Amino acid sequence: MIQRRTAVALLASPLLLSGCGGGAEAAQSPADDGRAARVTASPTAGSGPQGQGIPGLGPKTTAAIPERAEQVVVASGRGRNSPVSTVVLYERDDTTWQPGASWPAHNGKDGWSEHHMAGDLRSPVGVYGLTDAGGLLADPGSRLPYHHSNGFHAPGTGFEGEPLEGSFDYVVAINYNREPGTSPLDWTRPLGAARGGGVWLHVDHGGPTHACVSVAKAHMKELLRTLDPARHPVVVMGYADWLAQ
Repeated sequence: MIQRRTAVALLASPLLLSGCGGGAEAAQSPADDGRAARVTASPTAGSGPQGQGIPGLGPKTTAAIPERAEQVVVASGRGRNSPVSTVVLYERDDTTWQPGASWPAHNGKDGWSEHHMAGDLRSPVGVYGLTDAGGLLADPGSRLPYHHSNGFHAPGTGFEGEPLEGSFDYVVAINYNREPGTSPLDWTRPLGAARGGGVWLHVDHGGPTHACVSVAKAHMKELLRTLDPARHPVVVMGYADWLAQ
């Protein structure tokens, strides 16, 4: 169960209240531990359940997906400096990856980073676990542990003047520079605050994010109802050329 740490300092974080947090480059821990997953493995195409691969993912990226993962959310950016991306949920059936619908999405305002730091307005590339969810609205039937809290209020406006209200109605924490098994609001940062955090999948507000990946509200509800901790879901995120490595 999610540990509901509700310290005032956590809820008052400017990163959380700004629309989404700054991130951290994938560092030394594997995706299974939920903190980070840098793609450094040697190409292993054709081995294990990942052998047939997911379209658009090259051998290095594919090799970074944990063997036990049976659900993969792929967030593919249009370009390194673009805030526009596409999200597709893949589910593994034996050794075949079955794609879901393709959803329009936004990512960080200035694109993507292979060494993301807090405040750089780029989303971190990498492979990360998805273990915890929450939101301002009541649990819509999430399979992941869900933290319902007023702490998910999103005030203010986005980079294009759009209102941020409702952006955190539903969120899934991207497990990077955070403690898995805690609320998305938990402010613990194992790699340090300078490496960012509070990077989520959340409801799209019609413009770029600070570092998160956003999709339409209906799609967030679908993710929450589909992502199953027993299937060890992960997100694979980055711009298309990087994913193709």
